[in-house]
Amino acid sequence: MIAPPPGLTGTTILDLPPDEASATLAEWVQAQGLPSYRAGQIHRRLWAAPIATWDDATDLPLALRSALADAFPLPRLAADTVQQSSDGTRKYLWRLADGEAIESVLIPSGSRRTLCISSQAGCALRCAFCATGRMGYRRNLSPFEIAGQVREIVLENPEDRPTNIVFMGMGEPLLNWEAVSPALTILNSPDGLGIGARHITVSTVGILPGMAGFAKRPEQFRLAISLHATTSAQRLGIMPIEKKYNLEAVLKAAEAFRRRVTFEYVMIGGVNDSDADADRLAGHARRLGALVNILPLHPGGAPELTPTGAPRIRAFAERLRNQGVEATVRRSRGLDIDAACGQLRVEVERRRVREHEGATEPLSP
Repeated sequence: MIAPPPGLTGTTILDLPPDEASATLAEWVQAQGLPSYRAGQIHRRLWAAPIATWDDATDLPLALRSALADAFPLPRLAADTVQQSSDGTRKYLWRLADGEAIESVLIPSGSRRTLCISSQAGCALRCAFCATGRMGYRRNLSPFEIAGQVREIVLENPEDRPTNIVFMGMGEPLLNWEAVSPALTILNSPDGLGIGARHITVSTVGILPGMAGFAKRPEQFRLAISLHATTSAQRLGIMPIEKKYNLEAVLKAAEAFRRRVTFEYVMIGGVNDSDADADRLAGHARRLGALVNILPLHPGGAPELTPTGAPRIRAFAERLRNQGVEATVRRSRGLDIDAACGQLRVEVERRRVREHEGATEPLSP
């Protein structure tokens, strides 16, 4: 058996950005006395033309495949539950090696296939409209566990390869910047998954240290700010993070970005959908030249909150446009499945608890 290479203790080669993985493989190939071109053949099988196991790399000699399986095992995310909506939306619940679970949502729209991915198992932020926040924070994901959500989709069906990636699944990406940054490189690199930077969006509630790190990246990745309120007091009522990173500080940090910023704005009936809210939101958007994505509240995300009605949403969007702001109303997808962020995991875990309690309930006398 070939010993794992130095520097990979406790991790996998799939955690490494492509240039580091390439260097690691080149060193290993040389140590095995193999032709140098083998490193490139092996490397493309990580992300560019991924395989489930080294046995599937039939372009490589059998002995080399066996050695690779020993030196560089390829971990997988297990599809615990897959739900298919009538509108084509597909929701995945991935089971991780330690038993934790995360979600991804594949949203087809014409030639575009957007994959919403998770960056943490659970979330510590407890936003009022999000099911993930109610389960609490479990742990950060590794670079492989983040980018691996895309890898699994490609392995299942190459025709479903995502064209767009949004970090809008479980967790706050910029609280896991140490893993999100290399994952972005894997997603974007031509030697990785090769998804254009302008087609990759990172959404944040406004974690200032992470925003500073993200702003330094040279690629044209997109930034989306989960705003959802137009005053600090209003925002604090639905997003506790406002206490640490207030609205004005977040807007100020967004000014450091050299590319267009998007505001994500979930419409909650009687909370943030007044004309005054629209006017203040227009002011924030004009300040940054931001696009506003108006999102109907997904009923599965927060059953205790009231979604704003469609006529009011249309009037709100039109009020923004009349003030020179580009506003898009996103339609809810996957309403017939557990497509709200965190909803599928919550429902699966709840069902398993019920099944366990039923199995252990004593028989009636």
